[in-house]
Amino acid sequence: MSRRSWLLLGLLSALWGASYLFIKVALEDDMAPTVIVFVRTALAALVLLPLAARAGALGGLRANLVPILVLAVVQMGGPLLLIALGEREITSSLTGILVATAPIFTFLLAFTLDGEERASGLSLAGVVIGIAGVAMLLGVDAGGGAAALAGGLMVVLASFGYGVGAWFVKRRVRDVQPMAMVGATTATVAVLMAPFAALAAPSHAPGLAATGSLAALGVLCTGLAFVIFYSLVSSDGPAKASLVGYIAPGFSIFYGITLLDESFTVATAAGLFLILGGSWLAAEGRPPWVARSAAGGELAAGGVDVAAAGETHRAADAASLENGAKRRDGVAA
Repeated sequence: MSRRSWLLLGLLSALWGASYLFIKVALEDDMAPTVIVFVRTALAALVLLPLAARAGALGGLRANLVPILVLAVVQMGGPLLLIALGEREITSSLTGILVATAPIFTFLLAFTLDGEERASGLSLAGVVIGIAGVAMLLGVDAGGGAAALAGGLMVVLASFGYGVGAWFVKRRVRDVQPMAMVGATTATVAVLMAPFAALAAPSHAPGLAATGSLAALGVLCTGLAFVIFYSLVSSDGPAKASLVGYIAPGFSIFYGITLLDESFTVATAAGLFLILGGSWLAAEGRPPWVARSAAGGELAAGGVDVAAAGETHRAADAASLENGAKRRDGVAA
């Protein structure tokens, strides 16, 4: 990767890692989760759809109306809402770590439903290691009793939604550019969430911090972040771009500790190590220090919270779309 690519990867990680910070700030100003999701996705659509239109990439949307609706509910709106609901009970840094389990669910779906050959012993070991990390964080580090446990499980369920989205995109979405697909999905979520957001609108004007956080979530952490992500996919490939999923949790921890005075315990560190290590093994089927050629195949794209993305729509979904576009153009992904 070039110096420019590393800088973009760092910026993308910083943006996606900041998503949970901005969600927490908005929640502390009594913003309802439905309002947060609506504003975030509406602003993201306002960024992404004009860019997709300018690039002439909207042509394939009509043929993918059903997949767009499915992804809007399962992979975008549902997870974003669950994350906001869960973050009312747990810290932003813990949220960022738990979201990193998405590659584990992506692997499990591919393995159980498709029987993919990349289901090596190391991949299965990664699933066990990642689940152990989740159990440690929810059982030891979350604190707060049943409410914190429920909040953490909501975030894990959101990661499962990201995994379902990655699996669904790879098999059902055809002939549409990634930016157009994400733009249409965010717009659909905004439309679906609008009536719920109206019912939950705050009785007071949001403060400056909450307003700025919502704007940053939509424009920077979702809209701009996906523009950067697609640039990295184009220049360096989806496998390299998906490394953001292993870097962004570090930023979410840094923001939580320095800006929100959240704690970082030995249990947090252990859970982070287990989840990231397990996610890597599940997605790649090899230890990080083993070269790709020794693993016997291409790297599998991991998932992150775009929440942005996904955050995100997630990196795995966009990478699958990008690979599909390249294959349709006769280019090896």
